[in-house]
Amino acid sequence: MQQQNPSEPGAQPGAYMRRELMSQPELWRRASRQAREENLLPHDGARVAVVGCGTSWFMAHSYAVARETDGRGLTDAFAASEAPDLVARGYDAVVAITRSGTTTEVLELLRRYRGRIPTTVLVGDVSSPATAVADAVVALPYADEQSVVQTRFATSALVYLLTSLGQDVEAAADEAALVLAEETPAVFLEAEQFTFLGTGWTVGLAHEAGLKMREAVQGWTESYPAMEYRHGPISIAAPGRVVWLLGDDVDGLSDDVAATGATFVGGGAHPLAALAGIHRIALDRALARGLDPDSPRSLTRSVILEG
Repeated sequence: MQQQNPSEPGAQPGAYMRRELMSQPELWRRASRQAREENLLPHDGARVAVVGCGTSWFMAHSYAVARETDGRGLTDAFAASEAPDLVARGYDAVVAITRSGTTTEVLELLRRYRGRIPTTVLVGDVSSPATAVADAVVALPYADEQSVVQTRFATSALVYLLTSLGQDVEAAADEAALVLAEETPAVFLEAEQFTFLGTGWTVGLAHEAGLKMREAVQGWTESYPAMEYRHGPISIAAPGRVVWLLGDDVDGLSDDVAATGATFVGGGAHPLAALAGIHRIALDRALARGLDPDSPRSLTRSVILEG
């Protein structure tokens, strides 16, 4: 595996991640405008497979659920390494999400279906190999990042995709700006464990929130569909731990969590704004532990497999 380290000598720990996550409201507005000006995604009614790795896979999941729920056509999300035979499954189009455009599994999938299924890639590095092997390119260079831990590329790509479905993200951007200006409460800095929950398209956001905490904080973090939480995982809820629901409230869930003594967060905030706030909390928790989320343990900006 090729190792890449984006940190510059003498840079403050987390400096890239801070700058990038704080820029999200502005970039969401830009991505939304771009989506309204372009027509690069599969047409309504097309059977679509959406692929990615890591964070991009979770954004693929959110888009797939949102697109199909909106009646735009059958849409499935796959980790690029685990996608089935997309031709045999009868997909009309492939949408790939990749910040670096160099991830081995995504490149292999795009090359495998080149000339067989139309492909569109959403990419941050527009000079990367992915742009040469996809049929259409959604270029998001302004959302590219230097930190290993992704924030703004993933959310900007999702905003682009949600805007294509007719969703208005202006309110989410406004709310995110307010959330990001807040100080992280001590209860979140000191929490022993986090569990993130979602419903519908926000399940992908819950998984992404959990991944951010694992990557940046090296912390014990879990994520589930909200209605699955009471089927076992609630057993770990306890005082000093946090259960965070992104999206619509679930009847009785807050009371069930309160009975365990855990802190429950849910309702009110737009899911994207909540995710931006979780990015901020992950950064603050990492710095409080003496960690550098710009160059986390055992991780690289892109997984490039040799041989």
